[in-house]
Amino acid sequence: MTKREEREHLFKLLFCKDFHDVEELQEQIAMYQTQQEVASEEEFAPVKAKLEAIVAQEGTIDMILSEAAEGWRLNRMGKAELTILRIATYEIRYDEEVPDKVAINEAVELAKKYGNDASSGFVNGVLAKVMAK
Repeated sequence: MTKREEREHLFKLLFCKDFHDVEELQEQIAMYQTQQEVASEEEFAPVKAKLEAIVAQEGTIDMILSEAAEGWRLNRMGKAELTILRIATYEIRYDEEVPDKVAINEAVELAKKYGNDASSGFVNGVLAKVMAK
């Protein structure tokens, strides 16, 4: 599985998480793996690990995003954009294996695919501010 495919699976799982209780996360992961017929457990392990890490840091990530997204409250953002921003902010602040420019570029690509026409510009702008702080 490529890094881009991992990130896309991560996006889908993190997006779904917002519609379920955190206690159901492991069940949601198992259902997703079954329904999507994704890679082996070994290949899927990095996706699960990053998902769990993002969920563990979500409060801090959301504070960073609240500061960076001046004039936007998180509960007013589209769920797809917020999910993409959470992934990229985690990668920028906590994942030393992902270069910051790659995190931003991949976030913009996800926004083009899953957001609306303005999503990629919005995501890029917010992440530029995350980088500056």
